[in-house]
Amino acid sequence: MILDKEQLRAKLDKVIWNIEEARIAVSEYHIVKLVTIAKYTEVENIATLYELGQRAFGENQVQQLKERMTALDEFPLEWHMIGTLQKNKINNLIDLRPSLMQSLDGMDLAEALNKKLEAKNSKMNCLLQINSAKEKSKSGVSSEEAFDIYQQVKENCPNIDLKGVMTIGAHTNDSKLIQKSFETTHSIYEKLEKEGATICSMGMSSDYTLAIKCGSNLIRVGSALFK
Repeated sequence: MILDKEQLRAKLDKVIWNIEEARIAVSEYHIVKLVTIAKYTEVENIATLYELGQRAFGENQVQQLKERMTALDEFPLEWHMIGTLQKNKINNLIDLRPSLMQSLDGMDLAEALNKKLEAKNSKMNCLLQINSAKEKSKSGVSSEEAFDIYQQVKENCPNIDLKGVMTIGAHTNDSKLIQKSFETTHSIYEKLEKEGATICSMGMSSDYTLAIKCGSNLIRVGSALFK
């Protein structure tokens, strides 16, 4: 569904207002980046959001990321890969040079990615994905192992530039459980700040204000803007 500019402006303004309220509840100095998840929408809506000032966009799949980047290459957009990365798509992703790959879900993928990056004499900014809700349906390292695996990636994978962590909130209507999954990830992030971590990516359309109150400084919002 292609939305007109005023519809999109109203939705974007509402999300930004909510971000501001949650952000200021933490601290007036707490800055939060909005990444628009574009899988829900047409390229025309992305172009309109660009006109309205939005710059960072994310995709779940490498193929869709490529299609969107190609269709919108006239705009200086910042692209994020946020979905599970299959090993047979690693080379394709490296060639696209995303600003940030948010879903590095374990040592196995890190080593495979680093090897291909080395071969192409390239580097990639990544976030370590943590499965802090301990849900079988989700990718990511356990919260218990996250700190050690982060260190291992830094030591053993020089072509990966780790920027911080990412999590998906617990899949439940119980806000206390969602909050716990965010707080667990944020406490790991705080320890990793000493290792140079600067990004704590938590929160999607249904729970981004809670995520910000738990310390998130990057949120991934799609359906709140397009549905």
